[in-house]
Amino acid sequence: MERMLVTVFDNEKKAYEGKKALGELQAEGNLTIYQAAVILKHADGTVSVKQIDDSAPVNTLTGTAVGALIGVLGGPAGIALGAVGGAGIGVFYDADTLQVGEDFIEDVSKSLAPNKVAVVAEVDEAWTTPVDTRMEALGGTVFRRALWAVQEQVRREEISAMKADLAELKSEASKANAERKAKLQKKIEQLAAKIDAQDKKLTDKLGAFEARQRAKKAILKQNAAAAGRALKNLANTRV
Repeated sequence: MERMLVTVFDNEKKAYEGKKALGELQAEGNLTIYQAAVILKHADGTVSVKQIDDSAPVNTLTGTAVGALIGVLGGPAGIALGAVGGAGIGVFYDADTLQVGEDFIEDVSKSLAPNKVAVVAEVDEAWTTPVDTRMEALGGTVFRRALWAVQEQVRREEISAMKADLAELKSEASKANAERKAKLQKKIEQLAAKIDAQDKKLTDKLGAFEARQRAKKAILKQNAAAAGRALKNLANTRV
């Protein structure tokens, strides 16, 4: 199951150990990591991104579920420039890519107090015991939540409703007098521009989503191969 995984630690050293442990668990075939980052919560409420994966599917937080969650955790104070160049610039929040509920965000926010550090990761895991055991041994507090699917249908319905309004405006304009027709025409142009913008936004987001899904499939294949090799080695190991 695809999940958002957040583990909160008391310091950076433990957080880096936790991120390393996740990598080891992936090598052992216990989970697949799509993206992971280490973040630090400052006393002023800002969040710095201290480390981010440089592997597929993306090496930027913009437009990802991990980036969206980090943006929300930064709150009104936003994101501070951390040790990771451009990865720490700006706000990553995007409602379309924030795929967890408010209660999850609230629980993580309460635990991620000032000066604490967290590993935020989008993963695919079949069971929770391997991660929980390793993270708890390092003193980490684990939070996880299944990710929602992309809301493509909702966006399409919004565009359809706007197009219905546009059709009515055009029909009304065809029967109106010159003065009224000019006013309606202005509304028609504004609404048509909004529809075009929404169409482009939907196309861009679906394109990015599909690209991430293809990259995820590639990672799953790599992870399956690694797990297969590990099982083969285990079978050949003398007891």
